[in-house]
Amino acid sequence: MKPSRKKVQSNIRWLVIVLIVGTIIVTIRYAWLQLVQGAELAERMKYQVGQDYSVQSPRGAIIDRNGRELAVSTMTKSLFVDPFHVKDPQQLAKDLAPLVDKTEEEILEDIAVGGGFSWVKRRMEQSEYEAVRALIREKEYGNCLGFRDEAKRYYPNDVLAANVLGFVGTDDKGLDGIEQALDKYIKGEVTESFMYTDRQERPILDSIFEKHSYQGDRCKTIQLTIDSAIQFIVEQELDRAMAENNPLAITCIVMNPQTGEILAMAGRPSYNPNRFWDYDQEVWKNRAVSFIYEPGSTFKSIVAGAALQEGLVTPNQVFVDPGYVMVSGKRIQNWNNSSFGTVTFTDVVKNSLNTGFALVGLRLGAEKMTEYAKLFGFGEPTGIELPGEEAGILFDPYDMVDSDIATMAIGQSIAVTPIQLVTAMSAIANDGILLKPHIVKMIKNANGTMYSETQTEQVRRSLDSAADKTLVGLLEQVVSTGGGGLAKVKGYRIAGKTGTAQKIREDGLGYMEGRYIASFCGFAPVENPQLALLVMIDDPYGAFYGGQIAAPVAGRIFSQTFRYLRIEPSEAPSFDDDEYMPADLGEGDAAGTQIPQRVEPTPTSEPSSYQEEVEAPTGMVVVPDFYGKSIRESARLANDRGLLFESEGSGWAVEQSIAPNTVVDSGASIKVYFAP
Repeated sequence: MKPSRKKVQSNIRWLVIVLIVGTIIVTIRYAWLQLVQGAELAERMKYQVGQDYSVQSPRGAIIDRNGRELAVSTMTKSLFVDPFHVKDPQQLAKDLAPLVDKTEEEILEDIAVGGGFSWVKRRMEQSEYEAVRALIREKEYGNCLGFRDEAKRYYPNDVLAANVLGFVGTDDKGLDGIEQALDKYIKGEVTESFMYTDRQERPILDSIFEKHSYQGDRCKTIQLTIDSAIQFIVEQELDRAMAENNPLAITCIVMNPQTGEILAMAGRPSYNPNRFWDYDQEVWKNRAVSFIYEPGSTFKSIVAGAALQEGLVTPNQVFVDPGYVMVSGKRIQNWNNSSFGTVTFTDVVKNSLNTGFALVGLRLGAEKMTEYAKLFGFGEPTGIELPGEEAGILFDPYDMVDSDIATMAIGQSIAVTPIQLVTAMSAIANDGILLKPHIVKMIKNANGTMYSETQTEQVRRSLDSAADKTLVGLLEQVVSTGGGGLAKVKGYRIAGKTGTAQKIREDGLGYMEGRYIASFCGFAPVENPQLALLVMIDDPYGAFYGGQIAAPVAGRIFSQTFRYLRIEPSEAPSFDDDEYMPADLGEGDAAGTQIPQRVEPTPTSEPSSYQEEVEAPTGMVVVPDFYGKSIRESARLANDRGLLFESEGSGWAVEQSIAPNTVVDSGASIKVYFAP
């Protein structure tokens, strides 16, 4: 029997009502899930189908001037534990410890941190990662162990340029050297992103393409002015010098004097930045910029330049060297405590005579000498792109007494850094123009485009061209026929200055007995200087004169670098090799300290005949030696020098109230004692 039309219509109405009610219920439920519980459910679902990842871009590379890699980064795995989901800490520690080179106790401490995250091993080696990954699969530790990508820094050349490069800490933070100074440019970036994964945490869907696509906006490449080949030459020679002289430390800088670029900067002892934690923190320091010391006779280059500039001396001006002078009660003597007799100013520079430089310094005066020191960049940081640079020490000229002036003229009473000294010598090589040193050639963006490039920066003119050329000639003779002879390279014209300075006591009160800093600072070729070089040997054992131990190191570095850079020999060397006489293998710079004699010059006149060619500063005179003279001769000599004369006794002079060669004010009174 067919249902009635009315019944069918009734059924349809109920069906529609049911559908409408169902739709309303579904809509309300859907709205509830989406609008009220949507965020919570989405978060729950998110952790079921994937996980959050911290994506890090690798740290920017550091390369040398020729593109050779000095520091690079690769992405590695770091292991973490979720202590909240660890069921058996003892078993987990036992299984994991041998795979990550940690003790069970250390891993238990990581788990004891609590919460949902604790690092176990940062930046693992690939073999460690593979072993832990296999353990996670075998023991089903996926709910409590996991990996995150982190960049790991590598220094492919190990020790090479370590003190320049510095190193990176566990949080990708530069902690020394270029890594620290330019951290803001090369540090990798970290972004948080979500990744869809399967049950074994392998990326799926679009995450396959997203995981390794992030390159970072920073992570720039730093190109240094360093040349790896020259750096290797320098470090090889420093290793040899360490073995031969057993010093506390050695520092060497090679600079292009025409651009201010640092071609090599090295020190010994050094360290391997791949394992920086194995070394004492003192070894991390870059002594080239952070070590201050009294430069000794290398500073005489600046004093000589100042005297030439001021017209106080000429190369052929005659001096009669008495072997020592007394200034404000302090005895300043030559390296061998002997007189060199009648000499020219060229000989004073060539043989590094302390007596001559002390008197030249007094003629310059405190203000002028300090002024020229500042013109050459001493007393302030050079501004090179390296951390920890010191400013050195310059005394206030108004606080300096005559003895301070005299000792500053021979390289004491002033403290400098190696980078300041080689920069000043580069100014002499560069026609008297001081340039700002730099070690960063350019910075490149992550995509390879140029971000910045360092240009040659002229600071100021330190000497006029004419005075500078004269000074260069004097410094060339130091190497050709004077104390820097062991720095010579046959066929090349080299200019420079040696130095042997006593070390200051750590408390600043006087000098250490028998402790020295030997150095050589020079440039070549003289006709077109392309290399300025400083070698500083701190506290050597045995021989300690700059001309003996620092100059040979410089000579070997010059020789090898000439060949590497294909610098042609000079067409006409200014001096024949046979002319060299080692009159100053080791000039002494220590006022009042007698240094063992190496070469005994033959005086051409008696020390007492300190002639008028040696002019004391204006208003001051040099006390003559009255010994053996009659009263009449003594009175005339005192009158000629502008001294008030008083005698006691008769006969011949046997004693005087002021020691010979003391610099005193004109009009000072002197008493001479006579006996038959």
